Amino acid sequence: MIYNKLVRDRIPEIIEKSGKEAVIEKLTREEYIKAAREKLFEEIDEYIDADKDEDAVEELADLLELIYALGAVHGASAEILEKLRKKKAETRGGFQERLYLKEVKE
Repeated sequence: MIYNKLVRDRIPEIIEKSGKEAVIEKLTREEYIKAAREKLFEEIDEYIDADKDEDAVEELADLLELIYALGAVHGASAEILEKLRKKKAETRGGFQERLYLKEVKE
């Protein structure tokens, strides 16, 4: 089977333990960013399609892993991302209130 997509670091090892051969390529920084962005869309689609809470949570964990990886490639650790998230939550709020802005009137 041909996949042509970014995979987690241990996937080649898991494939080879199953008796198959994994053909892999190490991406350049630019190729990696592009592939990780494509993988984000794949994971978002899987989250949207998740019917059960436990499946949705698992897909959210995959999204977090990609976000941390992309943060690192852009020079930001998970701690820096969390600090920025908290700062925005303090100044602009979070999304817990489920507010849906319909319109702003003059």
